[in-house]
Amino acid sequence: MEPRRLGRTDIEISPIGLGCMQFAGTANYARLMINPIGQETATSVVRAALDGGVTWFDTAEMYGNGRSEQALAAALKECGAVPGQVAVATKWTPYLRTAASITRTIGDRLNHLGGHPVALHQIHMPTGSLSSIPAQLKAMAGLVHAGQVRAVGVSNFSARQLRLAHRALAAEGVTLAANQVRISLLHRNVERDGVLRAARELGVTLIAYSPLEGGVLTGRYHEDPALARSAPPARRFFSRSVLSAQGLERTRPLIEAMRRIADGYGATVSQVALNWLITRYGDTVVAIPGASKPRQATEVAGAMGFALTEAELGRLDELSLP
Repeated sequence: MEPRRLGRTDIEISPIGLGCMQFAGTANYARLMINPIGQETATSVVRAALDGGVTWFDTAEMYGNGRSEQALAAALKECGAVPGQVAVATKWTPYLRTAASITRTIGDRLNHLGGHPVALHQIHMPTGSLSSIPAQLKAMAGLVHAGQVRAVGVSNFSARQLRLAHRALAAEGVTLAANQVRISLLHRNVERDGVLRAARELGVTLIAYSPLEGGVLTGRYHEDPALARSAPPARRFFSRSVLSAQGLERTRPLIEAMRRIADGYGATVSQVALNWLITRYGDTVVAIPGASKPRQATEVAGAMGFALTEAELGRLDELSLP
């Protein structure tokens, strides 16, 4: 697939990026969300992603208090990726902080990334800060004007908050590039809550996190429901409606249809799920699946190697609706 522009910026990214929460180590809450991996494995995962055509990586301050950023930087260096060769997105944590900390902590982000510039700096969530959303976006715009980041994004913003953020940045002469939200075949809220419509009107890219719904859309839990008990605690909580025995039976027709489609492309169920995301919504949506093994990184990158037909998209639409 052709590269896509990040919002209305001049930054080009592959339709599939790599989410890097799994690089955070075991020091904080990230271990509740995903099984952490060590540096050697992280490097192998990054190498496989690069080899597969992935051109951007998403991390965050919150992931191990910068540990994910450092592991990503070390992996990119070991793989021979020079600063600027790939796009790196990271996030500022607003919890109990003022907008002033955006400016104070950008040096930490840049230091942790080992010379790789921040292509996209995001506000990790719309709540928790001691400053207003406009104040936070004004501070973010200051980083763009200072040449410390290339573009600004947000994460988990509603349609109303997205429009507010867009106006606040526009007042500073900066465009809002992205909103990172949960989207998958089994989580299509953006179609109903106004976020997709607002993003298209404003020219904002939606970055889909949890695009495989915690592994449910790989089909492995349908093959062996007992595996659900070994999933990380937070993943079991957030995906409880689909990881339950009833949820797996309810979604089995979707998985079976995806498996039939996958066979026609020589692909996997997870590749069909990801291809649906980056095809169904056009250029508006890109995805950041994670990978804890090199073969998984190769697999998710391979989702860019084909395009589902209108008939296949329609069938999956029908089967995935609540």
